[in-house]
Amino acid sequence: MLDFFTIFSKGGLVLWCFQGVSDSCTGPVNALIRSVLLQERGGNNSFTHEALTLKYKLDNQFELVFVVGFQKILTLTYVDKLIDDVHRLFRDKYRTEIQQQSALSLLNGTFDFQNDFLRLLREAEESSKIRAPTTMKKFEDSEKAKKPVRSMIETRGEKPKEKAKNSKKKGAKKESSDGLLATSKAVPAEKSGLPVGPENGVELSKEELIRRKREEFIQKHGRGLEKSSKSTKSDAPKEKGKKAPRVWALGGCANKEVLDYSTPTTNGAPEVAPPEDISLIRGTGPGGQLQDLDCSSSDDEVAAQNTKPSATKGTLGGMFGMLKGLVGSKSLSREDMESVLDKMRDHLIAKNVAADIAVQLCESVANKLEGKVMGTFSTVTSTVKQALQESLVQILQPQRRVDMLRDIMDAQRHQRPYVVTFCGVNGVGKSTNLAKISFWLLENGFSVLIAACDTFRAGAVEQLRTHTRRLSALHPPENHGGRTMVQLFEKGYGKDAAGIAMEAIAFARNQGFDVVLVDTAGRMQDNAPLMTALAKLITVNTPDLVLFVGEALVGNEAVDQLVKFNRALADHSMAQTPRLIDGIVLTKFDTIDDKVGAAISMTYITSKPIVFVGTGQTYCDLRSLNAKAVVAALMKA
Repeated sequence: MLDFFTIFSKGGLVLWCFQGVSDSCTGPVNALIRSVLLQERGGNNSFTHEALTLKYKLDNQFELVFVVGFQKILTLTYVDKLIDDVHRLFRDKYRTEIQQQSALSLLNGTFDFQNDFLRLLREAEESSKIRAPTTMKKFEDSEKAKKPVRSMIETRGEKPKEKAKNSKKKGAKKESSDGLLATSKAVPAEKSGLPVGPENGVELSKEELIRRKREEFIQKHGRGLEKSSKSTKSDAPKEKGKKAPRVWALGGCANKEVLDYSTPTTNGAPEVAPPEDISLIRGTGPGGQLQDLDCSSSDDEVAAQNTKPSATKGTLGGMFGMLKGLVGSKSLSREDMESVLDKMRDHLIAKNVAADIAVQLCESVANKLEGKVMGTFSTVTSTVKQALQESLVQILQPQRRVDMLRDIMDAQRHQRPYVVTFCGVNGVGKSTNLAKISFWLLENGFSVLIAACDTFRAGAVEQLRTHTRRLSALHPPENHGGRTMVQLFEKGYGKDAAGIAMEAIAFARNQGFDVVLVDTAGRMQDNAPLMTALAKLITVNTPDLVLFVGEALVGNEAVDQLVKFNRALADHSMAQTPRLIDGIVLTKFDTIDDKVGAAISMTYITSKPIVFVGTGQTYCDLRSLNAKAVVAALMKA
C-alpha cells in the first residue's frame, strides 16, 4: 500500500498529489529535496526518511519530479513500473499546459489525474500478482535425454568428442596427403613421359627422386617466381658502381638545415611550456582571518582547454558536420552521454575519487541531463562537463556552515567555554592541527585551554607541552593585560580520557577560558574497545564541535575511516540521540598536487563540511576550503 504519490515542478509547485495511508507528504518530500535534489546526490533513485522509502523520477525536459512513498518494511515490486507509467501518461496528457513553463499557467491549470492514477495503480498491482505457474521439468525435455547412450560413454585417456574430432582430422589429413602424392606422381609422368615407380621396372635412387621432385616443383611454381623476381628487379634496380662521397664544406655539413633538430627558440630562449601545478599561499590574513585554499588553474583555463578548436576538421564536409552537431534543439539521451560519462568517471578515479562515488556522481549527472534540450552551439562533452562541475561545487558546499568564531562568541554570552573534540586514526596530525587552530584562535583574541586526553601514546603530553610553550611565546600575557592566553591541562598517562576532559572543561569554566580543545588518542576504526571509549568521552562531555581529522593523501581509506568512525559513535553511544561527527579537518593537503578527490569522497559520503585544510608544518598553514578552486583542480586534465 502506498503512502503517497506526488508530482511537482522543480520550482516547487505541487501539480498533483495522492494521499494514501499517510496524512501529509510535506516532511519526507522536503527532506528529499534538501538532502538529494539540492545536494546533487541523485545517483540512486531511492531515498530513506525515517520509516519511509521514497522513489523518484526526474523529467528534465519539462522540469518535473515524480515521487512515491511507502513503508520501508514493505517490498513493492511494482513501484518502478508505476512511476514509469504515471510519468508517461501525465506528460502526454498535460503536455500543452507544461510546455508553457510559467508559474501562472501551472497554478491556473487543472490536473485532474486521480482516476487515471488509480487505474494505473490497479494495473501495476495486478501485473505483479500474475506469475507463470512453475512446472517441474521432465527428463524427456532435457538435453541429456536427446543424446544417444553411445555419446555419453567415456573412455580412459581422452573424451569421446575430442577422440572423434581428432580421428576426423587425422583421416582428412591422410586423405589429403594421399591425394597430393597421387597427383604429384601422376603429373610428371604424363608431362615428361618417363616411367616412374617400380611397377614400370625403374628403380630410382634417393638423389634422383629428390632431383625429380625439385623439377616438378619448379614446373608448377616457376612462372610465379619469375614474375615476382621480375617485379622486384623493375621496382628496385640495382645501382652499379660506387656512390658519390658526401661533400663536406669547411669541415661541416653542406645541408645543415636537414640535420638541425634542435628546439625552436624565441628571442634566444627555448620555448618551454610552463608547468601546471597547485600553488598554496601561506600565511593567515590580517586579524586572524583564514585565507581560502587557492589553486593555480581556474575555470577560465579549463573552459579554454575544452573549447580549443581542432585543426583536423578543415574540409567542407567536416565543417558542416561540426555545425550539425553544435546546433541545438536536440534532447540528450543515455546513449549520447555514455562515452563522455565513461571518460569523466575514469578521470575522477585518477584524481583520487573513490570508485563507487565516481560512479554515483556520473549516474547523478546522467539523471539530471537525460531528456534535457541542449543549447545552441553546445556539444555533449561541454554540457556534461559543465553539469558535473556544478554538481561537484554543490557537493562541497556544506549544508550547515560551521562558523567557530560566531559560536564561540555565543558561548561567551552564556558564560561557558566552547568545547572542540578532535578524533581520528594514528598519525594523521591531530596534535599538530590542534596547535594550528589554537594559533588561529589566539590571533582572533580568544583564550585557549588544551586538554591532553591522549593518555596512551608515549610523548603525546610532551608534544602538547612544547606547542603550548611556543604559542605562549608568540602571545605572552604581557601583550594581553596579564591574561594567560593558552594553557595545557594534563594528568599524565594511563588515566581515563573522559574524566580528564570533564575536569578540563570545569577548570576552563572557573578560570574564564573561551575555548577548550580536547586532544584524543589515535585509534583504528575497527578497534571496538577504543571506539567505545571515544563514544563515552563525547557522550559524557557533550562537546560543541566534533572534528574528524583525516589525511588527504590516503584517498579511499579516509572515506572508510570516516564512515566507520561515524557508525561507531552511533553504535557505542549511550544517549538516545547519539552525537556524531560535525566536521572534517583535511591534513597534508600540500602533498597531493591536483589529486584532490579525497575531499569530494569524504564530503559526499557523510554530507559533513570540511572546516579546515592543513597545508604545511607551520602554525600559519591553515586554510578554509574554496570549493570552486578545488573543483577546478579536479577537472583539470
